[in-house]
Amino acid sequence: MKHDILTSDFSKAAKQKVNHPLLSLHADIRLNLSVSTLVEEALKNGEGTLTDTGAFMCDTGKFTGRSPKDKFTVYDDKTADTVAWGEINQAFEADKFEALYQKMLTFIANKKLYARYACACAAPEHKMNILVINTLAWHNLFCHHLFIRPTENELSHFEPEWTILDIPEFEANPEIDGTRQSNFTIIDFTRKIILIGGTAYAGEMKKGIFTVLNYILPEEKKVLSMHCSANIGKDGDTALFFGLSGTGKTTLSADPYRNLIGDDEHGWDDKQVFNFEGGCYAKVINLSEEQEPEIFGAIHYGSILENTRFKENTKSVDYSNQSVTENTRTAYPIHYIPNVAIPSVGNAPKNIFFLTADAFGVLPPISKLSIEQAMYYFVAGYTSKLAGTEMGIKEPQATFSACFGAAFLPLHPLKYANLLGEKLEAGNVKVWLINTGWSGGGYGVGSRIKLPYTRAMIHAALKGEFDNVNFIKHDIFGLEMPTMCTDVPKDLLNPKNTWLDKEAYDQKARSLSISFEENYLRISGK
Repeated sequence: MKHDILTSDFSKAAKQKVNHPLLSLHADIRLNLSVSTLVEEALKNGEGTLTDTGAFMCDTGKFTGRSPKDKFTVYDDKTADTVAWGEINQAFEADKFEALYQKMLTFIANKKLYARYACACAAPEHKMNILVINTLAWHNLFCHHLFIRPTENELSHFEPEWTILDIPEFEANPEIDGTRQSNFTIIDFTRKIILIGGTAYAGEMKKGIFTVLNYILPEEKKVLSMHCSANIGKDGDTALFFGLSGTGKTTLSADPYRNLIGDDEHGWDDKQVFNFEGGCYAKVINLSEEQEPEIFGAIHYGSILENTRFKENTKSVDYSNQSVTENTRTAYPIHYIPNVAIPSVGNAPKNIFFLTADAFGVLPPISKLSIEQAMYYFVAGYTSKLAGTEMGIKEPQATFSACFGAAFLPLHPLKYANLLGEKLEAGNVKVWLINTGWSGGGYGVGSRIKLPYTRAMIHAALKGEFDNVNFIKHDIFGLEMPTMCTDVPKDLLNPKNTWLDKEAYDQKARSLSISFEENYLRISGK
């Protein structure tokens, strides 16, 4: 059955050439609407409200985050021997995909739709054109913000390569459609279509395209795709920041003396680092102007707020309120914040930082990695969960997410690690492991390493100050630790010095080291 979509009615859309077959139906399709029009549409549709800063505030319904267990990849000739099948990359039958696709097209046949031409990848040679189709105006606004916005000239001859069909109101029947439950995200790499249904969490669209790029760039172009933030100094020196939630990736990459390339998704080819996106999707739980002024200032008219709540009897947002979820977020175009690199491209990196919030208090606050160690800690993607953050967690737990983004990796983690190793060997790149977690003992005994100390260590690394400093090797992890750093207490640099009970430190460090080894054996299959 022909699955292409054809349309004859873009009468209410912006007057741009339509170069993609889109829905053979009599739908009301609105193409490339402006920010103000989309806000008006969303308000008229009852999708949300405005805050006192003019930001559009809405809820994402039952799902306040991604649902990784309901994400699938079509199994076919293209993906059979390339995708790392398993718990993360779940196979979906091609004929089931086709049947579900047709059901979704029938479902939206007489609905008002919002369509948008968008791009991914700021480097022109890697740019990927996308068509997004939504039933919610604020979802289309989200895509305006998070993806790269084509120029008027590009829109005049735009040819979409990938299509996202995002219909939150459409729910699958698991017994018939082959999904796990009523919500789903399914990627077909051959037909270049992403189907999303049963969930209004907008981040599924963003991470769907990220997953696509995590396949295409390494597999087909030998370009390293990365879940990291990136900034660039006045001398053109690029730095990358990898880190899972709670490690300080967004905070530490926001630097008044450096321009932000991007806060979440990047590629690294033979000569440059480039942002995949055109915007930011930042957490706002406990957001304050004092702690994160750039993000706070970006939340104005046109910006989106998800799952937040007002202070009583006001239109002012209570960022401490987590009654809906702790995963409250804002979405805005990258140019809503100061100190951004335009375009979102930088030179190949001079420094790479792996951020971890070690709640066991045993990793050094900063250490220098060899190429082999960099590949090892990249594959590990380590941080720790704290007691009380999830049901059943009574004490800190080691958490590993391969390449700091396991949920979005269609290929085997070692493929990304090997690409990283090749790039490190080809260039003069320094890699640093940064512990933004605890010192002087684990969580509940020691204390969190102060942010000014972490910033001082990162600035010292960026300025090359460690080039003239002696390093000592950690007894258990083999990490190279500097003996001095400007504005940082000397004893802090060697974590064992901060513990009263040295034997207890060694015991906890050995335990964590074993966890690393077991994780690597699991991933490598050895």
